Amino acid sequence: MIKENNHRGLNKHHGHKRKRYDFRKKQPQRLKAVIKVNSRGVGYIRKPDLKEDIEIENYFLKFALNGDEVLYIVHPKIKNKPLQGEVVDVLKRAKNRFAGTLEKSGNYYFLNPDDRKMYKDIIIPEEPSIKTIVGKKCLAEIVSWSDYKKNPEGKIVKVFGNKGDHEAEIQSIIYDKGFESSFGTAIEKEAKKVNEQAQENFNREISHRKDLRNILTFTIDPADAKDFDDAISFRQIPNSKFQIPLYEVGIHIADVSYYVREGGLLDKEARERGFSIYLVDRTIPMLPEILSNNLCSLNPNEDKLDFSAIFQMNDRGQVLDQWFGKTIIRSQKRFSYEEAQKILDTKAGNSFKELDALNKIAKILKDERFERGAIDFDSDEVRFELDKTGYPVRIFRKERLETHKLIEEFMILANRRVAEFMSKPLKNQKSGFIYRIHDLPDKDKIKELSGFLRAVGYNLHIDQKGNVSSKDLNSLFKQIEGRAEESLIKTAAVRTMAKAVYSVQNSGHFGLALKYYTHFTSPIRRYADLLVHRVLDRQLNRKKFGTEDFVKYQKLASEMSEKEIKVTEAERESIKFKQVEYMKGQIGKTFEGIISGVSEWGIFVEELNTKSEGLIKLRDMTDDFYELDQKNYRLMGRKTKNKFQLGGKVKMKVKAADVERKLIDYELV
Repeated sequence: MIKENNHRGLNKHHGHKRKRYDFRKKQPQRLKAVIKVNSRGVGYIRKPDLKEDIEIENYFLKFALNGDEVLYIVHPKIKNKPLQGEVVDVLKRAKNRFAGTLEKSGNYYFLNPDDRKMYKDIIIPEEPSIKTIVGKKCLAEIVSWSDYKKNPEGKIVKVFGNKGDHEAEIQSIIYDKGFESSFGTAIEKEAKKVNEQAQENFNREISHRKDLRNILTFTIDPADAKDFDDAISFRQIPNSKFQIPLYEVGIHIADVSYYVREGGLLDKEARERGFSIYLVDRTIPMLPEILSNNLCSLNPNEDKLDFSAIFQMNDRGQVLDQWFGKTIIRSQKRFSYEEAQKILDTKAGNSFKELDALNKIAKILKDERFERGAIDFDSDEVRFELDKTGYPVRIFRKERLETHKLIEEFMILANRRVAEFMSKPLKNQKSGFIYRIHDLPDKDKIKELSGFLRAVGYNLHIDQKGNVSSKDLNSLFKQIEGRAEESLIKTAAVRTMAKAVYSVQNSGHFGLALKYYTHFTSPIRRYADLLVHRVLDRQLNRKKFGTEDFVKYQKLASEMSEKEIKVTEAERESIKFKQVEYMKGQIGKTFEGIISGVSEWGIFVEELNTKSEGLIKLRDMTDDFYELDQKNYRLMGRKTKNKFQLGGKVKMKVKAADVERKLIDYELV
């Protein structure tokens, strides 16, 4: 029989009769919001004008699932209890397809979802072939749900394979987030047609663009990159007025908007996807490969159409003049980050003089950013070495080189300058221009962060209004630089920050300390950048904006912000999957870690090199009776007074690893 005694089964209420309110008399206001549901099947709604979240008990969720847009009402406040509410109707589903494992209980078949926030199993009616896929990873679609006290019914729409298998697990992650791993026949056919037409019309298009093919131009990307969004050109220009060097630096971005026309099949597909997705073993491109890796990509020794931002700069990084427009370029060299870094380190090699000048300017731009108050959120990223079957044989940290920072600074420069350029003519009108905004941190979260930092031995200055400055955060990051707890504290700080989002209404970028910012530099892999190109082109050609543009682009900005969250979740889940799979092969081995969390269940520990997080369960800590000291983020031994505090180092042994649930169990050594 379907599980009824856990959070996914049927909800039963024993011991008391649940109080219901007669809302017909009171007629409470019906409000609209997106609901968040945790793994226990309890919902939460955040209302900006309230200090606390509105809690929706499982019984009052009705048919609501995590991320759904719902209509809800607020119950009368009960003293000393959380503010409660009730879902009245589900307006829009976040998703109705879930990946998971098909299981059988008695005479019933059901999908046990991978999504831990899906609090109900999905009943799958019996059909002739269903017995052959029990125990396999599948994708199920909810087709009916008439009684919220019961489980929804669904159908299997895709079978991925055996649970635990590399391909089955990766496909489950992709489809569970609502993405497709491949393009349909119609899209591939359209991409091929666009490619053929572009070749035919190429020479005619050149005459309408600034020709920059005779200027030194190159790309710097990861060694395994297959698509190249951006290139940099560099040349020294005559400077009769001053003795200091003067340079022309071009940031050239693939002109995807020329090929992907608004309203066409490719545009609709790119909008649906929103982003390219970078998983541990593959990239799922936003556009078919004939476009993303070939036609649009700034491959070396090929003439390419671009949208460029060209700056006249001195060697102090000051922009003296700028130009935006359509160009044609030819990249003479494709550098990897490591190749370019070697040239800088050895002071010899292809284009050393140009790379060195750009690197010096980039360092000045970076220093200026931090002087303005930009936050240094750089943290370790992990990479995987996989064998032919996809099994992780090694996990290592990605090294941040000067060349990474070089490219980053010039991309930020282009994004900032485009946003500033667009803000001036549009200052007093609503337009479709899309900004990248990052609001001030939430005061309550900053207060929690301050308490957490005190518990691990650091202080964060907060002003009388409860705000924190970016300079104070940077001061904290300098204190922890190189220490074991650096990654932990930076992660905690990031979680207090507002999420950077896309919006047609500008409010500045807190993290970068910029009044205006946008995303202009990656249209091959981000749909928002493609939209920015379209709006910038309209402005350069003096085409007016209407109210309909504002409404349309406002909706698109919101869509891209939502899709970005799902893409990030998919990428993180693929990393977590490989970390757990790697640790499954390390059972019994000893590692060193840092305590990343404490709870009534035990302590969470992050292994220092692979950043694989697992739990040391309280019941396995048998040397004493440990109690949670929540205020000080630690577990304390009642007899021994041993303490395990957030940020502390421990040695632990891998006890177990559950690939399906993506959980690691450690035990203390």
